[in-house]
Amino acid sequence: MRKVIVPLMLMFLCSGFAFALKFSYKNNRYQKLAEQYFAKAGKAFDAGEYVLAVDYAEKASENARLSEEFVNKNLSSKTAEDLLLRAKNRLDFAKSIHADENYPVAFSAAQDYYNQANWAFNKKDYASTASLAQKVLDTLAGIKGMNPLPKFYIVQPWEITRDCLWNISGRTYVYNNPWLWENLYEANKSILPEPENPNLILPGMKLEIPSISGEYRSGTYDPNKTYGTYSPVNINK
Repeated sequence: MRKVIVPLMLMFLCSGFAFALKFSYKNNRYQKLAEQYFAKAGKAFDAGEYVLAVDYAEKASENARLSEEFVNKNLSSKTAEDLLLRAKNRLDFAKSIHADENYPVAFSAAQDYYNQANWAFNKKDYASTASLAQKVLDTLAGIKGMNPLPKFYIVQPWEITRDCLWNISGRTYVYNNPWLWENLYEANKSILPEPENPNLILPGMKLEIPSISGEYRSGTYDPNKTYGTYSPVNINK
């Protein structure tokens, strides 16, 4: 009988002890019970009380298992909480650089993911929380902090910049397409020296660059600043 009991008891002891080593840095009641039963099992074994030793070993193993579940749940909660905070900070940053206006579709999708992640966290569904929060980060990953596209442009001398509505329209920070020059013309027709002549613009004139696809524009073009490239596809991404 002893030959049967001893290996069985040792199997439980080793299993419980492995859990105890893995999670000894976590102070919870299951881990404490596992350690207490492990110590009792050892004493019972030394005293020759093998049946009692096996009983204690089983209890040690069960509490070590419960400790593992407890620790994993708390680690999942912490991971989900950290990701949720990162997602919120990323949304706040995106909002601060007008991503809701420059990238309305991406921002809206990220906001929906964040709302779902918040709901999942309140339901203690930490796996879904982490997954949805990561989607927020992935969705907004391509949105960088750059100056908004300019709303105004000061005409420069032709010999320096070759400024005309066609060339201005073709610049990346305007429409990235010279064929869209008529948008500039219609928006600024009233201030032209000859309103019916779109070819005549003068240095120093302040031209408005109207939004034509919902893109956000602000301020006057500054050659010392870095701007994104206008694209109706990217803007609605």
